[in-house]
Amino acid sequence: MIETIDRQGFEQIRKRYAVKGPSADWPKFLDLERWININIRRIREIELDLGRPKRVLDLGCGAGYFLYIAQLLGHEGLGLDLDQLPMFRDITRLLGVRRVIRTIKAFDPLPDLGKFDLITAFLICFNRHKQPDVWGVPEWEFFLDDLAKHLAPRGRVWLELNQEYGGTFYTPELKEFFQKRGAKIDRHKVIFNSGLPSPSSTSSVAR
Repeated sequence: MIETIDRQGFEQIRKRYAVKGPSADWPKFLDLERWININIRRIREIELDLGRPKRVLDLGCGAGYFLYIAQLLGHEGLGLDLDQLPMFRDITRLLGVRRVIRTIKAFDPLPDLGKFDLITAFLICFNRHKQPDVWGVPEWEFFLDDLAKHLAPRGRVWLELNQEYGGTFYTPELKEFFQKRGAKIDRHKVIFNSGLPSPSSTSSVAR
């Protein structure tokens, strides 16, 4: 997989943005082998290496490694992210990953980008991660309701949360909300395997 990347072009980016010593900040994404392997695992877990080509939207796409691999497998990928880090701009351009520049905010709908078979978000920070106003149920309810408008029939949503202070990923109330919306929860992963039904529709199915 790595051999498909323009190594000379990537080395130029690495020299431009690398810092001395291990980094917990953005330069860590210059560790190409590590992040390609992480995203190969994501691709396999989501089963994008199986089945028909899909249209994929990755929220907070970062360096674009996930979408790059998806595109190599025949999927159509689109990223959505901020444009605050020139490093990510350079890497996505090198990889040929298309992205829309947009800040995801509470109670603010996403732009109309068409319908997607899969919407992903890894290492989520747009929920005001580790901030006093980290998203609660109202913010997530608006976000999921809006996300449903961008899903193709039986489309999937795969969300991976960052750990908050105290070692948790969500409050008990938020976990209950996700489950009422039909999510499968595996620690930091919140997965909707068939659309984003409203709580009322999931409860009626349960009855």
